[in-house]
Amino acid sequence: MTISIVTGVAGFIGSNLAETLLKSGETIVGIDEINDYYDPKFKRNNLTALQEYPNFKFIEASIESLDWRSLLADTEVIYHQAAQAGVRASWGQSFHYYTERNINATQIILEAAKETKSLKRLVFASTSSIYGNAETLPTPETICPQPVSPYGITKLAAERLCELYYQNFQVPVTMLRYFSVYGPRQRPDMAFHKFFKAAIEKTAIPIYGDGQQTRDFTFVGDIVAANLAAAVVPEAIGEIFNIGGGSRVVLADVLDKIDAIVGFSIQKNYLESARGDARHTGADVSKASKILGYNPQVSLVEGLTREWEWARAFYS
Repeated sequence: MTISIVTGVAGFIGSNLAETLLKSGETIVGIDEINDYYDPKFKRNNLTALQEYPNFKFIEASIESLDWRSLLADTEVIYHQAAQAGVRASWGQSFHYYTERNINATQIILEAAKETKSLKRLVFASTSSIYGNAETLPTPETICPQPVSPYGITKLAAERLCELYYQNFQVPVTMLRYFSVYGPRQRPDMAFHKFFKAAIEKTAIPIYGDGQQTRDFTFVGDIVAANLAAAVVPEAIGEIFNIGGGSRVVLADVLDKIDAIVGFSIQKNYLESARGDARHTGADVSKASKILGYNPQVSLVEGLTREWEWARAFYS
């Protein structure tokens, strides 16, 4: 029986990943400190679905407070999804949360992983934010990272730690750089969640900048599929992969699609561009396609429709 650990299990991506693994019969140990970066009710709600599975064990604790050597004793796969997320919130006073939860926590897990004989893979969730304003679009993994936010800096540092532990201690790491993930259970500080909530409440949505910025939006189900492949493909060890949705879209065009899905035009409130936001992102996923067999399955309209259905149910 495969035992896997999912950190950040109560979060957006972690809960979707854990539920898929549980459905396949895996035994999952989920770890989450349920911090208050956003309203914990969202995380508790995500956990409710997971706790219906007898093969799920939940530990509510911070990564730093746990005895990882004993925790990893029989573990085969770690899906390290836990992070302090959010580009805009990473400036100023809250930066120490980013160093603690993105760098220190990752190092603690890697230290224990290097002593764990049963471990077959550590899948690390990274981000397109490490690229910043990339010189090439779509962006391949070989481009030199140039983060434009403190958040991006901490995730890049955690990636570098993963590489060091792979090179020096043969910890079997695989790193996935996610591009603009969306879908059911999306965090309330993320754009589409805000947009759908505004549609339900008939309020204006905040748009940072002119709306002409582009993003490579990736449905959470495709992110889950990439994690599952990264955990088993032998050639993925020690490698970094872009995980994108397969098409770059102008934000203004996405807003038109959202209006069509909800059935009316949502009021828009245009604000100044936010510090740390890259102007354009786009993933070259050819490496993930070749090695992981990654092929995004969910179109933007289908994914947005699924998130809208989830949001309506949640806020009802």
